[in-house]
Amino acid sequence: MKLDILAVAAHPDDVELSCAGTLVKAAKEGMHTGIVDLTQGELGTRGTKQIRTHEAEEAAHILGLATRRNLKMPDGNIEMNQKNLRTLIALLRELQPRILLIPHFNERHPDHMHTHQLAREAWFYSGLAKINTRMNGSAQKAFRADNFFSFMQKFEFIPSFVVDVSDTFELRMQSIRAHRSQFHNPESKEPETILSKPEFLEEIETRALYYGQSIGAQYGEPFYSYVPIGIKNIFDLTLASR
Repeated sequence: MKLDILAVAAHPDDVELSCAGTLVKAAKEGMHTGIVDLTQGELGTRGTKQIRTHEAEEAAHILGLATRRNLKMPDGNIEMNQKNLRTLIALLRELQPRILLIPHFNERHPDHMHTHQLAREAWFYSGLAKINTRMNGSAQKAFRADNFFSFMQKFEFIPSFVVDVSDTFELRMQSIRAHRSQFHNPESKEPETILSKPEFLEEIETRALYYGQSIGAQYGEPFYSYVPIGIKNIFDLTLASR
């Protein structure tokens, strides 16, 4: 299966909280989308890895993903080593995404920063023919995605572009709520976290409203590009003043 977009994240709810509206938008346009979670989120204060696995599957269905994988790297210990690098390279060569979405390099959670570095190196090295990987006993061909862009998590950055997700934002929120163990539940006996505070999901919506307003839309998701982005026609730009 070849994907149009693959999002790489550290934990099972990271993509939903960051850029799921963009994935839904692409899926609704007939594109093949996917998520790879590097860990099962087993160090999370709330929930268990079994619960989080079921929640991730439910969210994947809501988002209309073609595939969702979990590489089961240790939560809190996403190492930049050859084993992890080749595992991710093999996955990229299998799924052959046109675009990669990865965490930004400057983040509060060390796992997010390590995921950025691992994904960025895997993106590059997956295109080198002399790096050998195998799938089902057969050698894989070199492949490199056309582009990779960073999505926003805790820390903000000046975006290179913002995707209008006004028509898919409610589905994004449904996918977030599928990870119910992580968010506010007055009946839960588990410790409170940043995510489980009653106002957290309101903050998610407020950010999307802010970036949507910046491009003249209702809701938006910001991304950062490390290289200039070319367009064929200046009228393809959407301006806030429109």
